[in-house]
Amino acid sequence: MKLDILAMAAHPDDVELACAATLHKYVMAGKKAGIVDFTRGELGTRGTPEIREQEAQASAEILGLSARENLGFRDGFFKNDEAHQLKVIRAIRKYRPEILLANATADRHPDHGRASVLTKESVFLAGLKNIETEEQGVKQAPWRPKAVYYYIQSIPQTPNFIVAVPEEAWQVKMKAVRAFKSQFFDPNSDEPDTYISSPKFMEMIESRGIHYGHEIGAQYGEGFTVERTIGVKDLFELS
Repeated sequence: MKLDILAMAAHPDDVELACAATLHKYVMAGKKAGIVDFTRGELGTRGTPEIREQEAQASAEILGLSARENLGFRDGFFKNDEAHQLKVIRAIRKYRPEILLANATADRHPDHGRASVLTKESVFLAGLKNIETEEQGVKQAPWRPKAVYYYIQSIPQTPNFIVAVPEEAWQVKMKAVRAFKSQFFDPNSDEPDTYISSPKFMEMIESRGIHYGHEIGAQYGEGFTVERTIGVKDLFELS
């Protein structure tokens, strides 16, 4: 299945928190979007890997994704090495996205920055014909997305650009976030408190979306960083 946009993430819920409104905005416009999670989040304090898999699939349905899969890397211990790169390359060649969204280049959780570098290097390698991979016994063709953008996570960063998202897309994003009910604030939960289970964390996500939207004259926004200069064809299309 060819996707227009593919988001890659160290953990289930990374995409939901950072850029799910952007994904859903394009789903609403008829584009095909998907998520590839690297780990099952098995080191998380709350919930279980099995519960998080169910939550991830529920979120995928809410967002209207065309595909979601998990590569089964070890949470906290995956490496940017050949074995892991080959699995990411297979996923990129499988879905052939035009645009790829990746973890923040640096963040509070070390998995995020490591996943960002792993994704970046795998994107380049996926375009080399002399690296051979197979999917279900069939040789894959090389593929390299036209652009890679890095979403912003816990640590604030100055975005290189902000995507304006409508109210409807934002509300769907928040519904998708809440699908991970084992992870976030639940007054009836007897699970231990964590950094992300505080109601203040959810307020931060909402306020960040409002802040980014305000910067560009929109109701909500999601920010991204880039490593390569972005070119524009028409000054009059810039907001």
